[in-house]
Amino acid sequence: MARKVRKKLGELLVAAGHATQAQVDAAVTAGRSGGKRIGEALIEAGACKEEHVARALAEQFGVEFLNLDRPEHSNRIDLSLMSDDLVKKYLVLPLQKQGGRIKLLIHDPMDLETLDLLRFRLNAEIDTAIAPRSQIQDFIAAKTGGGGGGAAGGSSSMLSKESLVTDSVDVTVDKSVDTSIDSSIDVEAGGDSAIVRLCSRIIIEAVRGRASDIHVEPMADRVLLRYRIDGHCHVRDNLPKRMQSSILARLKLMAGVNIAERRVPQDGRIKMMVDGTQIDFRVSCCPAYHGESVVMRILRPDSVRIGLVNLGFETDNLDVFNRVIRRPNGIFLVTGPTGSGKTTTLYSALDVLNRPDKKIITAEDPVEYNFKGINQVQVKEAIGLTFPIILKSMLRQAPNVILVGEIRDREVADIAIQAALTGHLVFSTLHTNDAPSAITRLVDMGVKPFLVASSIQAIMAQRLIRMLCQKCRQPDPEPDLKMLRLVGVTDEEVARGNVSKPGRCPACNSAGFRGRKAIFEMMIMNGEIRDLAFQRAPIAKVREAAIRSGMRSLLGDGKIKILRGDTTPGEVARFAQIEGFNPNEISR
Repeated sequence: MARKVRKKLGELLVAAGHATQAQVDAAVTAGRSGGKRIGEALIEAGACKEEHVARALAEQFGVEFLNLDRPEHSNRIDLSLMSDDLVKKYLVLPLQKQGGRIKLLIHDPMDLETLDLLRFRLNAEIDTAIAPRSQIQDFIAAKTGGGGGGAAGGSSSMLSKESLVTDSVDVTVDKSVDTSIDSSIDVEAGGDSAIVRLCSRIIIEAVRGRASDIHVEPMADRVLLRYRIDGHCHVRDNLPKRMQSSILARLKLMAGVNIAERRVPQDGRIKMMVDGTQIDFRVSCCPAYHGESVVMRILRPDSVRIGLVNLGFETDNLDVFNRVIRRPNGIFLVTGPTGSGKTTTLYSALDVLNRPDKKIITAEDPVEYNFKGINQVQVKEAIGLTFPIILKSMLRQAPNVILVGEIRDREVADIAIQAALTGHLVFSTLHTNDAPSAITRLVDMGVKPFLVASSIQAIMAQRLIRMLCQKCRQPDPEPDLKMLRLVGVTDEEVARGNVSKPGRCPACNSAGFRGRKAIFEMMIMNGEIRDLAFQRAPIAKVREAAIRSGMRSLLGDGKIKILRGDTTPGEVARFAQIEGFNPNEISR
């Protein structure tokens, strides 16, 4: 079958009587020299009206045309289907959503990069209709109180709406022309100073937007910029591919790593004043297929001094935690995957214990936060300064409290246990899914069961979950019963509780969530659990004994926060271990 040939835009406009062939030819020439599309050139020359071009584009691409000046068309817009920031930033309007598809009203069907980005952000396939750009802008301004297409408009949302490139580079831009990243602005004309301004703005914006990480990821045709906020990655911008080498070189220079080395991973640090506060950034450069991927972990000095109460402890767990960290000796382990807040919890404990009458030493890889009054030692494998070497030296320093960043192998575990058995209080972390599994993990490392049983005082597992925005959360009159059953919430508990759902407001950038707290699983070692550890009992038996002795599971701790209206069932189910749970079933 012969492929249908799409008519050219100029041909359609001439056939409709909206332009002459001479005007089209002149627009083509002007477009080539000025980097503009033929439709833009015809409108600027006054040869066509914007509506004529939009109608021709709709015909060219075989999609519906809407005139938003007509109520029967404008009434089809449903802004509840999409967040205001996406509507304003990309100049699109949602029409309807069904199943895994959403229909959007756009002005430029050739902006495939934006459509691809929206497909990713909305997690849906996209169908389109076309309207004039100015009509879309006017509709957005009237309904949301602000314009689109790159104007920040003083919004209080966590991220600015404009393109980082066009805002950071000194160029004169006609605001009637799309200033998205894919536009034809020559950002390289600004030189090195433009790259310096761009990189500084990326960092400052991420800090102000409460991001925990900045991801700069080279792709085949662009450089993807993402911020991780409250544990979720958000696409911020698509930077031009031609800027890749300059951006990466600038960030590596700031981090103090070799900008000429691109074959092996490198780690560095950046110190930068943001709004009067010095912020540290831990920088990781990793060679990838399309270029080095750079991730900057934002280390705020106040993030580990938020106080134990604000970590998410329920009253009973907080009482137990306070008793455990004040014991004179023994090991206290905090377990969980990377990014679950283990370091913050242990630093918060050290902050409580950091008094003139106690000597505290830490061995960390890397040292993320500096504390006055605490002796912190950085692991440096390259010169032989390893965890075991540091720990052996620590014990000769007569400390009261020792923090070992992570127990990674038997040698470190043995030294930590010997320290605990000789009168030291030892804090450390371990990568296991729950508290009872930590016992099995240590035994699997080669630690003798009787040493595990006698040295450990308590093990706590934790996960970080998003909290509903306090300004816009609202009661959920029809909660998802399947999800509630999945997390063990009964109908009676729903009736007595305050199950809530996300709202939308500027404070949370219409995400519905703002901030994270932890759910905990605190297992105190008692006689029964020590006997089971000595006997190498299965994890299931250890868990049963822990629950009998009063341990509340991660799921149980999350359930309390659901019924109080702090978070959603889906958020708890995403991070608590539940048999048969598929996280893809949770809508974002």
